[in-house]
Amino acid sequence: MNRIMVLKIAVLVVTTTACTPAQSEELKCSNETLKGAYGVLISGTRPAPFVPVGRPGYVGQIEQIYGTVVQVYDGKGNFTQVDNIKGSVSGITADRPGKGTYTVNPDCSFTGLVIPAPGVEILNKGVIVDGGKEFRGNTMTPETVHVQSIGRKIN
Repeated sequence: MNRIMVLKIAVLVVTTTACTPAQSEELKCSNETLKGAYGVLISGTRPAPFVPVGRPGYVGQIEQIYGTVVQVYDGKGNFTQVDNIKGSVSGITADRPGKGTYTVNPDCSFTGLVIPAPGVEILNKGVIVDGGKEFRGNTMTPETVHVQSIGRKIN
């Protein structure tokens, strides 16, 4: 009976050890993980910031948006960007420069503060995947903005 119990415990220990990643593998990311240019696709909803003359709708109306962004990360917690956004109410905003800051955690999650225009701040949270070649993010604030992003390293 003791031999069977010892064998079961040994199998459990080996199985648990084999399935658990090493601590050093889990804790591998830093601000340096995001460095270089990323092509980003965004989609979601937001309140329309403006309505062009002659278009239907009103400021603050929830609109669907799609866009592309080039973000350039410095590996030290800052980035610059140029975005092109199309809103179902507000229309097209082309080649808008912006900037922001970011912090990458050892578990490869990150927080980013995007400033796409003066007086506008967007807080994003996400995860870095594929060794820094890609990230996935989601807007946290403002609460009325629901946008997802997928960024892929250029090159």
